[in-house]
Order: sequence, then structure tokens, then C-alpha cells
Amino acid sequence: MTDSSALDPEDRKIVTLARSARARNQVPEGAAVRDETGRTYVAGTVALDSLKLSALQTAVAMAVASGATSLEAAAVVTEAESATPEDRAAVRDLGGPETPVLVAGPDGTVRQRLTAG
Repeated sequence: MTDSSALDPEDRKIVTLARSARARNQVPEGAAVRDETGRTYVAGTVALDSLKLSALQTAVAMAVASGATSLEAAAVVTEAESATPEDRAAVRDLGGPETPVLVAGPDGTVRQRLTAG
């Protein structure tokens, strides 16, 4: 486990936003990404009959749709132990292989700090 209080304030912010999205929307995952200008994009899991996206994929899609050209960091709040390969690939496609991906539990405690690579 990682001490969340030791996180950079901007990273702590995206974890908090991801946690809030999960709770507010009552979805399995919440995610937030920060683009190259510092803007954040927050999303929850999308589970429609015709469309299924993880929270992190949705947040990356929102960033792309809003004109982001890169990512500085990503966070996902989930019960899963780690970010899926598909989630990391979405972050990598926009942010590059060194983009940090924070994986936190439902309580907001960061369990892993990965790279998108």
C-alpha cells in the first residue's frame, strides 16, 4: 500500500475525484485523468447494453473528446487489485508509456502506482 498523504496534491486530487465519481454514480469504478494543461476529466463505469467501458477508458475518451493531446496522470478507484491491461493501454495511447496510473481502493488508499507502459 502507498501512503496517500505522501502523494503530490494534484495526484491526491484525481484520486479524490475518482472516488467521488464512483460513490456518486454508484458504479464499480471511478476514474480521473489530468491532461497536459492540468484539466481533469472524471468518469464512472459505462455499462449499457450496447456500450461497455471501464471508468478509466471513459475518462480517457472524455479527455480526447475535449481536445487533450497528452496525459500527465491517471487514477482509478476500484475493488480490483490492479488496472487492467486495456485501461493501461488507453492511458498509454494518449499519455505515453511513462504516464503514472494510480490504483486506489474504495476508501481512497492508493494500492499501486504503475506506469501505462
